[in-house]
Amino acid sequence: MSDPLGQVFGALADPSRRAVIGYLADRGTATATELTGELPMTRQAVAKHLQTLAGAGLVESERQGRETRYRLTEAGSEWDDRLDALKSHLVRRAR
Repeated sequence: MSDPLGQVFGALADPSRRAVIGYLADRGTATATELTGELPMTRQAVAKHLQTLAGAGLVESERQGRETRYRLTEAGSEWDDRLDALKSHLVRRAR
């Protein structure tokens, strides 16, 4: 996809990927195995979601020994904050 904003919105459109972002926002870093233990999806699904999020520039990985740890990029953190603000706004509006 040549549209970076389209990649971000495409990545954020999936609730499972938003769950991965939420987990990383809360914990800081995690391995794919840790994410699999915390989220209702297979390791293969987690790996695919991480790949999509990385392609959109929302997460990055770092090899530490035998593990690969994932964390939000600065752009990913900003999107998490923006989505929280949007959610709060929509809840207030619905009242």
